[in-house]
Amino acid sequence: MIKLIKNGEVYAPEYLGRQTILVIDNKITKIGDVNEKILEVDLDLEVIDAQGCIIMPGIIDPHVHLIGGGGEGGFATRTPEIQLSEIVRSGITTVVGCLGTDGTTRHMTSLLAKARGLEEEGISTYIYTGNYHVPTPTITCCVKDDIIIVDKVIGAGEIALSDSRSAQPSVHEIAKLVAEARIGGLLSGKAGVTHFHIGPGKQRLQFLHEIMEDYEIPASKIYCTHITRSKELMDDAISLAKKGSFVDMTADEETGEWFTYYKENGGDLNQLTFSSDGNGSLPIFAEDGKLMGIGVASPFTLYEQFVATVREHGASLEEIIPIVTANPATALHLKHKGRLVEGNDGDLLLLDKEDLSIKHVFAKGKQMVKNGEVIVKGTFE
Repeated sequence: MIKLIKNGEVYAPEYLGRQTILVIDNKITKIGDVNEKILEVDLDLEVIDAQGCIIMPGIIDPHVHLIGGGGEGGFATRTPEIQLSEIVRSGITTVVGCLGTDGTTRHMTSLLAKARGLEEEGISTYIYTGNYHVPTPTITCCVKDDIIIVDKVIGAGEIALSDSRSAQPSVHEIAKLVAEARIGGLLSGKAGVTHFHIGPGKQRLQFLHEIMEDYEIPASKIYCTHITRSKELMDDAISLAKKGSFVDMTADEETGEWFTYYKENGGDLNQLTFSSDGNGSLPIFAEDGKLMGIGVASPFTLYEQFVATVREHGASLEEIIPIVTANPATALHLKHKGRLVEGNDGDLLLLDKEDLSIKHVFAKGKQMVKNGEVIVKGTFE
């Protein structure tokens, strides 16, 4: 399977100008001048003319509820599993799955099976072990062993803090969990991060600051999400990022405004990512804790807000593309993801240069979206 993509303007994520990209099987083999005559033999060659397009790495979504989430309003409010087409139509070629609130009726083994199924269908998948609570559910006996033994487990999460739905753990309990995940990462060559769900509580990121001050925990092993709940939380996240932690904005209609605020207030853009919270629940609680309403997050929101941050809020492509590609790859130690370089996976997103609409999506060299239409769907779609 050989694909020659030519005449597009390449963001790798840094701007490389007009380049030709040669993809053989699932890898990027060449970026630059390619002698097409060499390829004029009896091979399975497809030439894609990317005139008028920008070419960037496929989007990495570091927070997706692959088997659904929710349930805060009872069993009928458990959200459904995600489907392949929902992911690839959003320009996403790599996902990281998590459980969320429910670690009783949703299981780590089910999450692992779903991740493997999506991988068989064509995209790249990883998962966090655990859920909101501490102690947290695992596949083996503990977080450390999950990371070492289970191929797709790259860290722990999402662990809830500053939220009424958390297990209200102590700082010491959180520090032990982060340390265990880090050791698992060291022994397996994986990220070993702990991914934190941050709720609207008044403590905000206090525990995470205390862990870095009082324990031997590298800042890069802390990765917190949902940081756009308030100005105070955003300021706290900016401070945490300056110490070397990674912080994540859950995409919604205010993402562009929050990105501008983060940037103008000294936030480190190298430590920032966006995610969709795809197929997670979107509960609305009253001040007394009563559930007032619930919705379902869409992975397409991540793509929409990536575009809106550029088109409506004046961010440059050079600023925004790393936030959904290279930065999550760095945070999660995904060595062959997030960058268009020779030897990396053939994950490419082609966007119309004028309106940034999705034209083509390639995942590990296989075309998933063609001329804006999903051409590879999940087994039961």
